[in-house]
Amino acid sequence: MNAWLDCPRRYRFTYLDRPAPQKGPPWAHNSVGASVHNALAGWWREPYERRTTAVAGLLLTKGWITEGFRDQEQSTEWRDRARAMVSGYTSTLDPSDEPVGVERTVATRTHVIAVSGRLDRLDRRGEELVVVDYKTGRRPLTEDDARSSLALAIYAVASSRVMHRPCHKVELHHVPTGSVAAWEHTDETLARHIGRAEEIAMEASEADERYRSWRGDAAPARGARGARQAAPESGPATVPAEIDAVFAPRTGPICSWCDFRRRCPEGQAIGTAHQPWDGLADPA
Repeated sequence: MNAWLDCPRRYRFTYLDRPAPQKGPPWAHNSVGASVHNALAGWWREPYERRTTAVAGLLLTKGWITEGFRDQEQSTEWRDRARAMVSGYTSTLDPSDEPVGVERTVATRTHVIAVSGRLDRLDRRGEELVVVDYKTGRRPLTEDDARSSLALAIYAVASSRVMHRPCHKVELHHVPTGSVAAWEHTDETLARHIGRAEEIAMEASEADERYRSWRGDAAPARGARGARQAAPESGPATVPAEIDAVFAPRTGPICSWCDFRRRCPEGQAIGTAHQPWDGLADPA
């Protein structure tokens, strides 16, 4: 859904075109984020006596992802910075406070959509569940970021239905600074997010059907659980103008970061492409 909101053309390249267009090079900031997430997930899977800051740093080092960096020197610098991040963050945690779930998949459905996702951490505090999402970007997050996040709201609804416990609070944990941005939803605000998700899904689905009709796949087969099967693995390299218009690009600063920039003249016209390591924060 976020891909559709960001740019319908990128959505088409990612989910519909077969064979899919080749992506650009991997991003270094994604490597940092994935390495940190994997280390924190692994830390909670360790036995209680090994949940130390030293082990957190070791997990980061052993699982370090090297893709996207300018050179080995930059990769090593950021590995050390990321190790300090996870060591500092885990020093604020109680290793005995076992989460309800780590890297857990949750799902829910309405009469319009069926959605699922994997959350970073699910805590239990009293009788309520709390969704925790790790962030490693340049800036600390705000209460508005937590309040407006469609993904966090869906995680909260799905967690409640899967675990049969109330879940209204969502938190963004900025690992580099240790700051926490939290929001306490109500049933009404969660329902509004779900309604928004339904509207986005219906809009994207209508575009999907236009695309599949052009591909000769207007009535896609459905599996036992109602999931739509993928489009054929082969097909024309270009789409007609009327279909391309359905997936018109939504240009802006994000174009300089797009994985499919080389396939999008409108995106190329917006500005110069970023280098794979440009998403990293300036050295401290």
